Amino acid sequence: MDENRNRVPAGRARRVVAHGIVHERPLSGLGRASRALRGPESAKRPESAGENKEEAETSLNNSEYELNNSKSIGITAESDGDESDLPSVSLIVAAYNEEDVIAEKIENSLELDYPDEQLELLVFSDASNDATDDIVRSYADEGVELIRVEGRVGKTQCQNVVAEQADGEILVFSDANSMYEPDAIRRLVAEFDDDVGCVVGGLHYENVGDDTGGIPVYRRFERFVQRSESRTGSVVKGNGAIYAVRADEYVPLSADLMSDFGEPLAIRSRGKQVKFAPDAIAREQARDSLDSQRDAENRITTRSWHTLSAFSELLNPAEYGTYSVKLWSRTALLWLTPVALGVAGSSALLLALLEPTGLHLAFAGGFAAFALSVGLTEAAKRRGRTAPLPLQAAHYFALLNYSLVVGLSNFLRGRNIVTWDTDERPEEADASEANAANPQGGT
Repeated sequence: MDENRNRVPAGRARRVVAHGIVHERPLSGLGRASRALRGPESAKRPESAGENKEEAETSLNNSEYELNNSKSIGITAESDGDESDLPSVSLIVAAYNEEDVIAEKIENSLELDYPDEQLELLVFSDASNDATDDIVRSYADEGVELIRVEGRVGKTQCQNVVAEQADGEILVFSDANSMYEPDAIRRLVAEFDDDVGCVVGGLHYENVGDDTGGIPVYRRFERFVQRSESRTGSVVKGNGAIYAVRADEYVPLSADLMSDFGEPLAIRSRGKQVKFAPDAIAREQARDSLDSQRDAENRITTRSWHTLSAFSELLNPAEYGTYSVKLWSRTALLWLTPVALGVAGSSALLLALLEPTGLHLAFAGGFAAFALSVGLTEAAKRRGRTAPLPLQAAHYFALLNYSLVVGLSNFLRGRNIVTWDTDERPEEADASEANAANPQGGT
């Protein structure tokens, strides 16, 4: 691949699209160097105490992971060579009514350790009606471009529009509330080779609320699975906070599909690999209540079913081998867990009543203990108290399974979700998608 294709020269005129009108706005030439004159320091969020142990474990796992992944395009995060050899990158940030966080996201992006002339920063606004667009425009002299898409068409369609206009050889997709570690872009880029079309980064949560302690536990398990998947081929899922795609491999998706799940599937269906870069880290503030988390999970599971159905050919093990097995286990079989648990729990209770052997009583007791732990955690939350972490993890597992039931029900009824609403976040604008019905359903 010619790495000089579409390279962004320093000082070029940058395009700003606002309200459907295309303008040319020349750069001041200062770029990110003018940060020293602006005054604000990097907007990197402090680590919470709950993340310290997790970060130590991640660092250890990442060191092992890097030793096993030497096949790359010759770029490392610590490269001291000719940085003009780095591929050009377009960082694409999703925004809808993100006035509370968009300035922090831009400041964070301007501090990334990647050559100025090789990094293009694009923020798309899905018809925001707050101050988001004006805040983004205020950074135009630093090379930040606003692309406003009218009509509230949803994140996936907005990404299709921006991907067509982006100049970078690598497209990095991010959410407005996702803050990157300085070397995140370099570490994403380092995983690309001729066989790799997409690289997924690691998402970490900070400032976990009193009743959301189970979320980081799940995220650690998710990253463990992704590391294992990447070692044996391709990972199955991405995340909207941080993933990268070769521009010439990007596949425009239907607006009703989930972009960070569907894009890796589309790329894998075309024969390219999807890799995981655990040390390319994005951080987000965790939701402070499970109520808002539940709404987000309902939305995710609904869209996931529709997206999987659009790429059902990938479930054929005769054609896709072990990848198909991973996809089955990480999607359809996993998402049917509440059905299996319902059957198993009912059977265990019935057997314990009809034939109370030690084994049957043990199974029934296990389900009863799980139900009790969920109840105790819910009771503690209602009283304003914090349940022990194991109980929170069980409670979050129950919440996930509830959302899986909602998502499956929506899918079977042909209901889908296209747009997202920042008002779901309790304290800040979190790009989560609202539960709005799409009567067309769709794949």
